[in-house]
Amino acid sequence: MNDTSDGGSDADGDGSDGTHVVTAFLRHHGEILLLRRSEAVGTYTGQWGGVSGFAEGQPDEQVRVELQEETGLEPDAVSLVRSGRPVEFDDPDLERAWVVHPYLFDCETREIELSEEHDTAEWVSPTTMLAGVGDDRETVPKLWAAYERIAPTVRSIAADDEHGAAYLSVRTLEVLRDRAGLLVAERREFGADPDGEWDELAELAGRLLEARPSMAVLRNRVNRAMADADGGDRDAPAVLEATLSGIDRALAADTDAAATAGERLDGSVATLSRSGTVLEALQQGSPARVFVAESRPAREGIAVAEDLAETTDSTVTVHTDAAVAHVLARNDIDQVVVGADTILPDGAVVNKTGTRALAIAAAREGIPVSVVAATDKISTREDVNLESGDRAAVYDGDAAVDVLNPTFDVTPADCVTDVSTERGALKPGAVGDVAAELRELETWRDDGDSAEPEATDRNPSRE
Repeated sequence: MNDTSDGGSDADGDGSDGTHVVTAFLRHHGEILLLRRSEAVGTYTGQWGGVSGFAEGQPDEQVRVELQEETGLEPDAVSLVRSGRPVEFDDPDLERAWVVHPYLFDCETREIELSEEHDTAEWVSPTTMLAGVGDDRETVPKLWAAYERIAPTVRSIAADDEHGAAYLSVRTLEVLRDRAGLLVAERREFGADPDGEWDELAELAGRLLEARPSMAVLRNRVNRAMADADGGDRDAPAVLEATLSGIDRALAADTDAAATAGERLDGSVATLSRSGTVLEALQQGSPARVFVAESRPAREGIAVAEDLAETTDSTVTVHTDAAVAHVLARNDIDQVVVGADTILPDGAVVNKTGTRALAIAAAREGIPVSVVAATDKISTREDVNLESGDRAAVYDGDAAVDVLNPTFDVTPADCVTDVSTERGALKPGAVGDVAAELRELETWRDDGDSAEPEATDRNPSRE
């Protein structure tokens, strides 16, 4: 942030009076980057903030300039999640009115290069910005208000059709964490109210569960956090601690499941669709050759093939979905590796349509089928309702024809050799025991019985 800028004119596209600035929050594995302002800047020296700078023109363009200047990150290392409504406030000490344009970016790495405008940086939970939570560091004015404009919400989770279940489960824990942190901070002004805090957080958890009822991993991770807090003090600090540890646990479980699979990969492998966990496993294992079905209608398998070609030494071959059985019959393939949106208690696997055909063809050829998923993807429910995708993705003509576009299918347990999890490789028969453990987490809810069938969302799992 260059304090020599005039900053007195309005940013383009916004008629608000005041000095317009951008503030970007970089997020990596549930934590955000905070930077301490150095003596090289003219305002708020020694205070912590996001990546910021004067909006000299279009804020959407300037924020990316500031990111590169202040962190050294290249544009392809960050991805915009969302921007928020500006935060406007007056600073009487500086006799200046500010208009802050907030942004949230996901970041692939924590390796940054500080500019002279900051003397140190830390990756922390956003709740450390709140007074009374964390280490009480001094932040620039209205930093939490800016964060709230771009933080995940129940609505953003319900509307997200781009990310998979594992990604959204972490965002869900972030929503609970942020609200719990805010309630802890409010104790300074209003005092502690454990029963009221619990009721508010339990109501929020219920709404989060209803936002994506199909996602077993989201349900299990919310239930675990609330069950852990229920077994403790049943108040805001207990939920804050449970969600912080829950985020760490979730990220570690997904990484460890990929590691379990990666250690067992060898020779030639076949896969389909896009699973972040499977992609990580393939990158770690580096099999000699990978066959990737294109995965129509969205063709997300193409992006997987491109990623593997760029990041591994494997020979990568992409092929049509219809050629799956032919590819397995005519090539020397050692293993089929797929992800899972949900694993049912009997060991059956719900995943992107085409998984069932791939697994059945593999069984015909005597090729083992491994599913890569954290145990939190195991559902406590016996049944599943499979939704369909947009008919126009298959046929948008005018003829009077019916269209079938199932987004997911169910692969029988007897077509699955094992499930690579953070606990190691599980046989399908052992999945029921894990489902029983996960059912115990649901008892924190007074109306905790969840008997309705599993409903699978339209977006294929990408994590």
